[in-house]
Amino acid sequence: MFVERPFMAGSQSFSKQHGYSIQPKDITTREDAPKDFRFALLEITREIAHRHLGQYPETGIRDVVANSLRRWLDPSVWRYQDAWEQVEKAVYGCDWFRVYDLVEAFHGYFRGAAPIASAEFRDEINGVLIEQGIGWQLGEEGNVVTRGDEGFENAVKTAATVLEQDDKPTAAGRLRFAIAALSSKPSADTSGAVSHATSAVECVLGEITGEALTLGAYLNKHPNLFHPALRTAIDKIYGYACDEGARHGKEGTEPGRDEAEFVLATCAAACTLLTRKRPK
Repeated sequence: MFVERPFMAGSQSFSKQHGYSIQPKDITTREDAPKDFRFALLEITREIAHRHLGQYPETGIRDVVANSLRRWLDPSVWRYQDAWEQVEKAVYGCDWFRVYDLVEAFHGYFRGAAPIASAEFRDEINGVLIEQGIGWQLGEEGNVVTRGDEGFENAVKTAATVLEQDDKPTAAGRLRFAIAALSSKPSADTSGAVSHATSAVECVLGEITGEALTLGAYLNKHPNLFHPALRTAIDKIYGYACDEGARHGKEGTEPGRDEAEFVLATCAAACTLLTRKRPK
């Protein structure tokens, strides 16, 4: 049921006024878009639209929902209360993964109309995702990607930054592909994530040695690239990737999501270590 409420441009909540931030919660939700998140998405979208896009943006939001979900929402409905009821019914009734399609669609809608609105939308949505323990985040490019725990996030982000600063775009691209594989909806491509993660290490080793080998072959031919204990750990990661079919496409095997995240974080850390020890 539509409920009209005032929109106060520029107003801030108590927590924002006093600098209190949301503490990350354990991730408990991935393959779902709970009702609380759908409600927050609707309220954030509507409030930001009112602040930046005019007094009655509900019909515009309705059009974004219709286009994203490929659903017919009667465009002849012009009363903003009725248009918003259409939006609510569509958002609460769609499959969970389509809700994250809508997050991307709303971000694109705001970015095309008012860049400041898209930045506010991203910050607000990511805050809700953290607060509700949902394992997704809205990236700066406007795509919804997987979110891990703090250690995972730091390892991958640091590696991507270090690789790009050292002019290793191929390896950085492999890490992005691994993230994209984990971000696949409705089911994560864990095999793809593990394969791309180990390939990122191979890319860095190829830059260092000037050779094109598999990760296992690099480790055997160049044992001094890592401390013996670390070399053993990386070798075990490679062995796991092969055993689980992520490297060679074994039928009936698929890494678990937690294992895939662990492999990605470990490979990202290995890329960072190698690049910092042997920069261009």
